[in-house]
Amino acid sequence: MSSTLESDGQVWFITGASRGMGLEFATAALAAGHAVVATGRDTDAVAEAVGESESLLVAELDVTEPADAESATQSAVDRFGRIDVLVNNAGISYKGFFEEMEIEEIKHQLEVNLFGAMYVTRAVLPVMRDQQSGHVISISSGAGLLGFGFSSAYATSKFGLEGWMDALHDEIEPFGIDTTIVNPGFFRTTLTSEESMPFTDPTIEDYDERRAEQIGWWKDQGGQQPNDPAKLADALVEIAAEDDPPRRFVAGEDAIELAEEKVAELQEQIDAYRDLSTSMAYDDA
Repeated sequence: MSSTLESDGQVWFITGASRGMGLEFATAALAAGHAVVATGRDTDAVAEAVGESESLLVAELDVTEPADAESATQSAVDRFGRIDVLVNNAGISYKGFFEEMEIEEIKHQLEVNLFGAMYVTRAVLPVMRDQQSGHVISISSGAGLLGFGFSSAYATSKFGLEGWMDALHDEIEPFGIDTTIVNPGFFRTTLTSEESMPFTDPTIEDYDERRAEQIGWWKDQGGQQPNDPAKLADALVEIAAEDDPPRRFVAGEDAIELAEEKVAELQEQIDAYRDLSTSMAYDDA
């Protein structure tokens, strides 16, 4: 076991750090002078992607395995003595119409995006409680604000993540632990790769035409996304340094437009039935 290495900066614990946003987050945190625990299922891939640094620890972590989360957390504490920022980034995005998706695909979607974040956070929270400080950042999506067709399982995982994070905030804020939900728009990452975005097998003829359109659209997005993940990484480093970080960060002009669309839609739905909705009290109240 290596001796504890003190760090003048923060200690970041990042899931899914071998590629995409996770790699950008690790790179930006290291460049800012922080220590980083970069985790992934394939430690060789993580090490090759992130590079070498005395402030870097590469740890094996399959987020669907609670034992991995416990082991990686202990390795982080053994090496750096604490964990200041947890970034729940690891994720997958199944694409397909709900009726055609296998139940096992839906379960795996939730296991990675929702339960994976829960497993890791559950392992890290005792460390942060002991410190009486910390910051849990979970990467959601525009699909965590507004559900859309062909991404029903993915939206389910992100809506669940957001509900959990909202409630978690109230539970852990008294311990000095902050929470931030990040809603990225389209960033130019590996999300559209086959490994990150598998398509379910077609089974129902009625969906054929729309399925072909959806698959074509999603495949065309690779390399065309308007937002720079390196800029998002720099923004997270900035946010994590704040004394009072935001509970939500909507990242990208396209994500802001989506959030504003959701706010307007919700207000319209409230107003449309306001009289009926406000007539529910007992008559003698």
